[in-house]
Amino acid sequence: MTRQRPPHIVDLSETQPNTRRGGDLRAVLTPTSVGCTSGFMGLAVMAPGEHIAEHYHPYSEEFVYVVAGELEVDLDGEAHPLLTDQGLLVPMNVRHRFRNVGGTEARMVFHLGPLAPDPKLGHVDTEEAVHPEGSAWERPPDRAGAVS
Repeated sequence: MTRQRPPHIVDLSETQPNTRRGGDLRAVLTPTSVGCTSGFMGLAVMAPGEHIAEHYHPYSEEFVYVVAGELEVDLDGEAHPLLTDQGLLVPMNVRHRFRNVGGTEARMVFHLGPLAPDPKLGHVDTEEAVHPEGSAWERPPDRAGAVS
């Protein structure tokens, strides 16, 4: 009989920001934080005008759901609108970049799976991130109205 892991709740405040690609990326449920083995999930927060630099995942599909805001996503160089309450599947090896094209903070949940054989191999950057002054990466996500 396989032993199951107990459920584990992780609060956003327990996570560390990752600003290397732009935005404020928070890996919430990860192999390190909860012992998962099939992928990881997190939250991306972008200020108006901010973007997450183009990259691709050679081992994983990326599932995205926009919780708030108005985004535009480039998929292999082609722009597509991505709005609140819309989801997107980014297939393995597809270059993608997210931009907040709205006037308010954008939030999107992401999940990648399966895991790469080594975390360093999971993302391949194809451009440098730009960090505009006053962007979300300089501050933690606003928790106003958050429900746990």
